[in-house]
Amino acid sequence: MDESTLHRWVTLGVIATAVPTLLYLLFRTAPYGRHGRPGWGPTVPPRLGWILMESPAVLAFLGIYFAGAHALETAPLVLLGLWQVHYVHRTFIFPFRMRGAGKPMPLVIASSGLFFNVVNAYVNARWVSHLGDYGSAWLTSPFFLAGAAVFAVGLAINLHADTVLLHLRAPGETGYKIPRGGLYRFVSCPNYLGELLEWAGWALATASLAGVSFFVFTAANLVPRALAHHRWYREKFADYPAERRAIVPLVL
Repeated sequence: MDESTLHRWVTLGVIATAVPTLLYLLFRTAPYGRHGRPGWGPTVPPRLGWILMESPAVLAFLGIYFAGAHALETAPLVLLGLWQVHYVHRTFIFPFRMRGAGKPMPLVIASSGLFFNVVNAYVNARWVSHLGDYGSAWLTSPFFLAGAAVFAVGLAINLHADTVLLHLRAPGETGYKIPRGGLYRFVSCPNYLGELLEWAGWALATASLAGVSFFVFTAANLVPRALAHHRWYREKFADYPAERRAIVPLVL
């Protein structure tokens, strides 16, 4: 089997795995953060868990990308920049912006995230720098321009929403509060909405099945978690804004 065939099967495998993932998470919320619960084996500190599971999206992606035949060409380098601007922040900056110790993360969650990110790094980095074909003219194509714009909007939404959450509590405070401002006026999880937009933008900017596979799997993970967050807020706070949706304004 040549690599292009192998790559296509792995990519299709990511899409196929999204279906049972979605169905499972609609009924069983992943046990970390506010939804943490005992019975999931050994745990690690949340910062270590985040870095452990997200680091392949930076490090493995770089290694796989620079092994590609087109790694030093302009358009692939720009796509690399889009990917890394999200994941360098998510891996090495966001965990250290967390306030307080946080709830321990089950090692099985961190390990499963690490495994997915290794596979996803292969699928996307190998496509962008080796198996795909992105000449310099790609940077002025409608796919790239639209995708980069959607990615940028999603990134801005994601960063703003995370900042709101990180500043909900003053130093020394504990417990949860209702987030307000920005897109929190419309949805409970604008951070997840922003991330969905980022990877929808990536799928457009790369015009690839690899990009689509990542968007589909991201949606399978984040939509159920947003629904779980939304239910949690409504159960915990009697005055929670009734007009808010979970992740898509006015819709879901």
